[in-house]
This record gives sequence, structure tokens and C-alpha cells, in this order.
Amino acid sequence: MDAVKQIVKSLPPSRARKALLKATEGEDLSHVDMLALFQAEAETVEALYSTAHALRLAQASPFATYVVNRNINFTNICYNRCTFCAYSRPSGSKDAFLWGPEEIVRRARQAAELGATEVCIQAGLAPQLDARFYLDVCRSIRRALPGLHIHGFSPQEILYAARKSYLSISEYVGRLKDAGLGSIPGTSAEILDNRMRMRLSPGRLTVQQWIEVIESAHRQGLRTTATMMYGHIEDYSHRADHLLLLRDLQRSTGGFTEFVPLRFVSRPDSPLASNGGQEETLKTHAIARLALGKDIPNIQVSWVKEGLAVAARCLRAGANDLGGTLIDEAISASAGASNGQLRTPRELRACIRKAGFTPAQRSTLYETLRIFEDPVADPIDPIDRLSPGAVVD
Repeated sequence: MDAVKQIVKSLPPSRARKALLKATEGEDLSHVDMLALFQAEAETVEALYSTAHALRLAQASPFATYVVNRNINFTNICYNRCTFCAYSRPSGSKDAFLWGPEEIVRRARQAAELGATEVCIQAGLAPQLDARFYLDVCRSIRRALPGLHIHGFSPQEILYAARKSYLSISEYVGRLKDAGLGSIPGTSAEILDNRMRMRLSPGRLTVQQWIEVIESAHRQGLRTTATMMYGHIEDYSHRADHLLLLRDLQRSTGGFTEFVPLRFVSRPDSPLASNGGQEETLKTHAIARLALGKDIPNIQVSWVKEGLAVAARCLRAGANDLGGTLIDEAISASAGASNGQLRTPRELRACIRKAGFTPAQRSTLYETLRIFEDPVADPIDPIDRLSPGAVVD
């Protein structure tokens, strides 16, 4: 850290320089600090990356990690027509689909046979689903595969099911936990600003409702992730407010396992445009490290959004986790992401080594499962036998 401090001190005086010095001293960044860093240029940006990397080494595992998991997006039917979503379809669409618990269990079993320790289950809000569906899915997987971690159901889905069941959010979260749910993805967050959310999707849950789901989960011992979708119509001030809200929540509940910045990817026909390129991605991950790292030490980069080359750069700019193998990534792919639906452990380990770290496989809750010190001794896992980008059906 001393070397980084010297780099920062050598910068010309500026608000961004002051913010970096605060970060090297372990002080909290303010909204103004973050705005200055988002607007930084040239050598200040390089100092930002160096500071984020030094803090990552101090705050997180010495390894860079990944999880072997499978996404199961069980329906693309959704009544909520969000402007940013290219995945959802109305009920009568010819390419609409909805899988029942049996099909979801079949896919979960496939994942377990490939070595997955987690299934991540999220989908659209199909009008024909009732509140029992989510509970039945958890119970069915738990009976068939008791050792598989169920990471499931966005805050939007949980609010939807709670309303259908005429239960409070807290009561419904408790029922999900009893049914076997292991943790909750902190998606549906987009940008945690109600005016911004009204522009993106008027029918989406409010900031207060998102917080209520997250706090209910944390109070009952269910860990969650935290996300931010950036690079659309928001500005730097919205991003800073979002990070501050997450920091306050974590200090209140301690229940976040990780923070995942998710760059918005749009199709050519999308009413929203994707804003910002590779440097914007690096800057956002680095600032997240400075803003959240003391409280949420795990910052994940999404290879689905960024590709492995940019993901490797992010691992040198504050991130410490590559996410999962995914096996079936449908939502970003439908929006035009071109990085495939699957990355094998071998590919993820190669990316991590390219960034200069030793790879380690983790659990959903960031327990270290395996460390891969020597590339020559790397195992060939069942999932490694799949072709890169293969679709498992």
C-alpha cells in the first residue's frame, strides 16, 4: 500500500486525488469522492486501478475465485415489459416457454453430474404461476439433490409470490428458506433510485420493496448478493447513490456475499443504448472496490457481459471473483451479449492465471473448495469435457 500511496501523492492536486488518498487510509468515500473518481482521466485513472488492486489484495482472498454452477431460467413469460429486457415474452408468444418443477430438477441433476455445487434459478413473472410454484421448486430440488445449493429467485419474484400468497415478504422468505432455498440473488436492483426505475420499468418493484426483501432475507439468515446495472440512462450520481445505499445496508445487516456490477447490454432494436466501453467497466469495478471493499470484500466481474479478456483486466482493478460457469446463460445472450452461455472451469482458471492470480473454486457462500496452485496438476472435471459455449439441454 505504501507504494500506491506514493503514486497517488505524485498526482496533481484534485478532488479525485483526495478521494484516492482517503481510500488508501481506509476512510469512507463520499458521494462527491465517487463522482470525482468516475470523472477522472489519464494518470488519475491508472492510480485508481492501482489503488483498487492494492485494496483487493488487502481485503479479499489471495486467490481469484469462481463457482461451478448452472443458470436455470425456467420461463421467459413475463407481464412486466421492462425497457431494458430482451428476454421476456408475453404468454401468447410462439417462442414463450414455462418449465415445471420436474424439468427444473432434471436440469439441476444434469448440473450436479457435471460437478456444479449451485443452481441459480431466476425467471420472468408468468401470470399463470402461483405462489406454491417457487416453494415446490425448492422442495423438489432439495429432495432429489440435497447437497446442491439453491441460489434462487430475485427480489422481484419474491415480492410477486408473496402478493399471490397473501403473505408478508418476511413470511414468504421464511417459507422459501424452510423449503430449501439457500441464498438469494440481489438482482432486480438495476439502479436503486425510484425516479430512474419509473423510467426503466414503471411496474418494477420500488427501492423500498427491494430493500425489504433483502433485509427480510438477511434477518432470517439467508445471504444475498448485490448488483447494479449500469451504462444505460443513469448518470454517475445515480451510481454513487446506489453504492452508498448498499454500503449502509451491509453495515446494518452484514448479509451480502458479493457485489456484481452488470454493464447494460442492448440489442440494436432496444429503446435503450449501451453507454460506455471497456474503460468505463474497469473504472466502475475499481470504484466499487474503494467504496464497498471494507464491508463487501468480494467484487465479482461478469464474464458474460465483458468477455474473459476484459474480466482478466478487472481482476487487476479491484475484482476478485469471476462468477460461475453458468452452463445456460440466456438473459444476457438474448440482449446481444456475444461471450457465450458457458465457460468451463479450465477456461476460468486460465483467465485467472492470465491476471496473475492462483485460481480457487468456491461455494456460493465463498467457502474455498479447491485451490489450483499448479496448472500441470489441474484436474479435468466433467464440465471441462464440454465444448466452450456449448448448450446443455
